[in-house]
Amino acid sequence: QVQLAESGGGLVQAGGSLRLSCEVSGTASYIRRVGMGWYRQAPGGQREMVARFTPGGSVQYGDLAKGRFTISRDTARKTLSLQMNSLKPEDTGVYFCNAYGVGTYWGQGTQVTVSS
Repeated sequence: QVQLAESGGGLVQAGGSLRLSCEVSGTASYIRRVGMGWYRQAPGGQREMVARFTPGGSVQYGDLAKGRFTISRDTARKTLSLQMNSLKPEDTGVYFCNAYGVGTYWGQGTQVTVSS
């Protein structure tokens, strides 16, 4: 069983930055094998992909993230990060860490609120 624990959310003004982190309980070899990413669920909305690594190691960004967010991972520290810059009120939502490819796992989410 893999556990994911997000942190780093909070309240920020429009134009500000936040860095989200996800700690992974799996092994480093597991992290290298699977896809991992960040998803956002806005109030009343569906969960949508923000950014992710595919199992092959490619990086994909959702439309809301392109040019503003950067995903990274540290296999040795078993963490996945999302650097979010130039935040907008429409970025508000709960951000979830996800791992897929060998089972599918979700974290509990971390709230990001961007005020105008």
